[in-house]
Amino acid sequence: MKNIIIAIFLLTSSIVVAQDKIVTKNGSLAFEASVPAFEEIKAKNDGVTIIINTKTGEIASLALVKGFKFKIALMEEHFNENYMESDKYPKSTFKGKIENFDYSKLTSDAKSFTVKGKLELHGKSKDITITASIKKTANGVSIVSNFTVNTDDFDIKIPSVVSKKVSRKVNVKLEGTLK
Repeated sequence: MKNIIIAIFLLTSSIVVAQDKIVTKNGSLAFEASVPAFEEIKAKNDGVTIIINTKTGEIASLALVKGFKFKIALMEEHFNENYMESDKYPKSTFKGKIENFDYSKLTSDAKSFTVKGKLELHGKSKDITITASIKKTANGVSIVSNFTVNTDDFDIKIPSVVSKKVSRKVNVKLEGTLK
């Protein structure tokens, strides 16, 4: 009997804890490092994990570097082997906090939030501040954020032979619907 009570307590307490977090494992992270008059350099990863703690506003995301897909296979190969060194640095993470986040006040109208945290990419970490648009939808909670990352901040080397064709300022878009 004692074991049954303990089991029920553990089960219900884990359910309560789980309700404090919303998550998606199929968020998208897209980037573009194109330069005018040269070939388009952009890719998208549709297997990004995003977690938000609805009580604290803490947010975390994880993207596997090899999950980025390009239109041209050779670009993808160069991205993984030469630029991102994805065997050595297989993932990119972000951990931060959504400022003034109140889950109970989210509506179907998007609200802009400041998000501060640490982006880890290519073995380097940098504190960043971005803006995210968050709203409730029929399918959960939607988050969209557009921001820029500088390749120099993460020690991502662009060979001189292509340096005029690849932007060091990379435009990034994160999207996801969390449940």
